[in-house]
Amino acid sequence: MSTTLLVVDDDDEIRELLCDYLSDAGYTVLAAADGEEMRAQLAQHKVELVVLDLMLPGEDGLSLCRQLQATPSLAVIMLSAKGSTLDRIIGLEVGADDYLAKPFEPRELVARIKAVLRRPQRLDNAAVEPAAEAQRFAGFSLDHVKRLLTRPDGQALTLPRSDYRVLRELLDANNRVVSRDQLTRSAFGRDHHPDDRSVDMCISRLRQQLRRAPSGDAQILTIRNEGYLLTINRAEAVG
Repeated sequence: MSTTLLVVDDDDEIRELLCDYLSDAGYTVLAAADGEEMRAQLAQHKVELVVLDLMLPGEDGLSLCRQLQATPSLAVIMLSAKGSTLDRIIGLEVGADDYLAKPFEPRELVARIKAVLRRPQRLDNAAVEPAAEAQRFAGFSLDHVKRLLTRPDGQALTLPRSDYRVLRELLDANNRVVSRDQLTRSAFGRDHHPDDRSVDMCISRLRQQLRRAPSGDAQILTIRNEGYLLTINRAEAVG
């Protein structure tokens, strides 16, 4: 059974070209011109990945990407004519799995799609076992099915996919340093480059949440020239 993609772009010509190219690449491809059509397609079909344009009439791509976070199994690749580092970071911050600046080679989009679709199979699905329970550490609870982090004060939030994958890698490392290379591959499915700050942004957001731990029981430390280390002060806090 072929993978189903949804292309969301208000430019009729670009949308049609992408649909044709992705169909030729072996995917089942649906199309939408705006947020309303996107939601209608998602309600009628099981979609594995959304190719989402940033600049849309009405609801923009960032707003729609936030909405798509409610479906943990749904991957998102954002497209935009804005190719600056800041725009890319913003796209990843709202939960996009990858970000591709226009213009781009269709072959690169196909390569990015393949890389993103491999990640949930290798990482996220491995965590979603029938008997899986929420992982508890330092007063927090991490639901691997919903990517839901519940803080010690009882408040809960759904983590962006990239933040969830980084936190999971750090927890699985069990008090060992995890390199930026490994975290980048885990969170974004690509090699780390010296000017790539995507993982650093994930770490920054996770640190903001971990400050809620009582007495600093959980901290993410930067280990110079090596990577990051999640320390949990109370041994009994993980389970």
